[in-house]
Amino acid sequence: DFARKLEPFDDAFVVSATDVRVSSGLRTVGERTKAVGRALEQLRDRGEISGWRDELYPVKASFGEDPCLLIERAAAPYFGLKAYGVHICAYVREEGSGKEKMWVARRSRTKQTSPGKLDHLVAGGQPYDLTPFANVVKECQEEAGIPEELAARAKAVGAVSYDYLVEEGDAAWGGATGLKRDVLFCYDLELPADFTPVNNDGEVEEFMLWPVSRVAEAVLTTDEFKMNCNLVLIDFLVRHGHITPENCEGYLSLVAGLRAGECS
Repeated sequence: DFARKLEPFDDAFVVSATDVRVSSGLRTVGERTKAVGRALEQLRDRGEISGWRDELYPVKASFGEDPCLLIERAAAPYFGLKAYGVHICAYVREEGSGKEKMWVARRSRTKQTSPGKLDHLVAGGQPYDLTPFANVVKECQEEAGIPEELAARAKAVGAVSYDYLVEEGDAAWGGATGLKRDVLFCYDLELPADFTPVNNDGEVEEFMLWPVSRVAEAVLTTDEFKMNCNLVLIDFLVRHGHITPENCEGYLSLVAGLRAGECS
């Protein structure tokens, strides 16, 4: 039980039979961040926290609030904390027909989470010190070599959300366990037909340009895409008219399910 492992760190946590609280003696964001961070680093060194990223996430109940503290990204699901990310569906239109094709990335097989799985072109966790749009521009450059002037064309189109209980040994999440409570900001980016992505951070094995019908088929019939990417892709397929009430039984349930988690 993860809560029991926090008991020795009484300078940072107060653990009871019903909950875990940050010590009330820690009065500022900085104090809470440092004390909790020291405790989590010791747990990491003992092998109790997997997939350490050296990325800080804000701890808050909703996106617009000020954070209570900053916490290592890998620790978020152990506490059931809400986390945010940006996901970008990049597509091109065929000349003449106007049919859409989507850029698909295959994740590096050395990635901590979902190695070798398919992804849409760009995605990333939302750090505390960037706006979502600034994060989109940064991730576009790092993951796909998209220059700033092209990345700036990305359009915010909504969000998806989910709650997912990660069981021990689930390779999709890099060995972490706990409750994933994620909200993903969705962006569409129409790219020129002559643009070819280039990875700059070593996290992508290959890029492929697929007809949207092939993307839809992979989402429907396989588990090739990283789990949460399926939600973002379904959202794209709905918004672009590829999934409709006429061709999808249970259309309204599907649409409602895209924001099954608390979207705030």
